[in-house]
Amino acid sequence: MNDSEILIVGAYGQLGKALAERFPGARAVDRDGLDITSVQALEAFDWSGIKYLLNAAAYTNVDGAETPEGRRTAWAINAAAVANLARVAVERDLTVVHVSSETVYDGSQSAHREDEGVAPLGVYAQTKAAGDMAVRVAPKHYIVRTMWLVGDGPNFVKTMMGLAAKNISPRVVGDQVGRLTFSSTLVDAIEVLLKKRADYGIYHVSDDGDVVSWAEVTRAIFRELGRDDLSVTDITTPEYFKDKPTSAPRPLKGDYDLAKIKSAGVKLPDWREELHDYIKREQGKEVKSS
Repeated sequence: MNDSEILIVGAYGQLGKALAERFPGARAVDRDGLDITSVQALEAFDWSGIKYLLNAAAYTNVDGAETPEGRRTAWAINAAAVANLARVAVERDLTVVHVSSETVYDGSQSAHREDEGVAPLGVYAQTKAAGDMAVRVAPKHYIVRTMWLVGDGPNFVKTMMGLAAKNISPRVVGDQVGRLTFSSTLVDAIEVLLKKRADYGIYHVSDDGDVVSWAEVTRAIFRELGRDDLSVTDITTPEYFKDKPTSAPRPLKGDYDLAKIKSAGVKLPDWREELHDYIKREQGKEVKSS
């Protein structure tokens, strides 16, 4: 597999940036370079030399998807556009990697397995589940379901670091549980699947380690920052969203069974170790910019 044979779609997002950094010789495009919602744009695109299609594009505004405009956009990008890409993959015999989400499950079970049936709760989740189904028409497909992504861009860890800098002791959801996934972990998994030519299908990917709530993640962040003086108050999901009438329902149990991805040869780091390294890097960036 040569980098020049790879097309990365959704290059401006956290995952897209990480993929472009890992595969520097790949062609990387975002909507300004290729509108995947347009069949005409896909037909006019120069596919010469492309053998691997990595789809990191997504509408990720979970609550925004509950609005009329957001609903249309979410369906267009997360479902219809994925079907467009799958059609191209079939026509051109491409291997497609499509990145999905733990929200395709309803969160009623722990340690979700790849053979568990989807049961999406909100509009965003429904569009992601539809995209998963659409991409399966491509014979050579990997559906990589991840969760709680942390990378180069706005994310939960940076938000909590910002609150700590303002000396804020937050109230954080304590009844949704899962694991962080750092973009490097996700890219590692995708690279291994492709290079080892693993069996096509669905794979769950997150960092390894203990399953925790968002509130517990926040406490871990504050400990890394040396801010034990700040407190974190657990609240329930209904309490957090009580003043947000257009908020989407969230699955409470989002953790994955990681046996399948490990059996494919992927080594998953502990999320707490990755969190430590991530915060150190972010602090280093702050020092350089000051």
